[in-house]
Amino acid sequence: MAVKTHAWITFWFVLTAPVVLWDAGYCFMRPRSMLGGDLHWIWKPYEIYQNIDYVYGIKALEENNGFTNAQSFLNVVETFMSLAYLYLAHISGWSPAPLIGFVTASMTLSKTVLYWAQEYYCGFCAIGHNTVPDLIIYWIIPNGLWIVVPSLIVVRLGKDLVASLHVAGRAATKTASGKQK
Repeated sequence: MAVKTHAWITFWFVLTAPVVLWDAGYCFMRPRSMLGGDLHWIWKPYEIYQNIDYVYGIKALEENNGFTNAQSFLNVVETFMSLAYLYLAHISGWSPAPLIGFVTASMTLSKTVLYWAQEYYCGFCAIGHNTVPDLIIYWIIPNGLWIVVPSLIVVRLGKDLVASLHVAGRAATKTASGKQK
């Protein structure tokens, strides 16, 4: 049976892979990637973001906060899994590929919810200093995409997986009833 794919899911995984790897590069290369660092030119937009979200800024680096690189490490794992999904679904046609995509999106969703929950439970310690417009433009909207789109992927691929399980269940029942005769 051919793997059922969805263009918008493929687009999301293809689009986000370089973005996530670029983000992880910034995190792993701190302080060289930060404002004033010799590699900052590669990550110029972070000049703004490191002051919006202190998890990405000097404060977290000076406090040796491991969350930044821990989440970046998981981002890299998720990215390799999304690329595996793309290869397995579109090139090799491996029928369980949607499970890889489902797990990848579930990981992204869970980690992003954790990121938001961390902010809530620490009293908005890394983003609470922002104005409301800055918070909306630079933190809520971009980070919100990492909740909305993976949620939609989980729902879509989840439905596809359930449908596949129903087909397999009916086939198994038909096979079993044929053996009983």
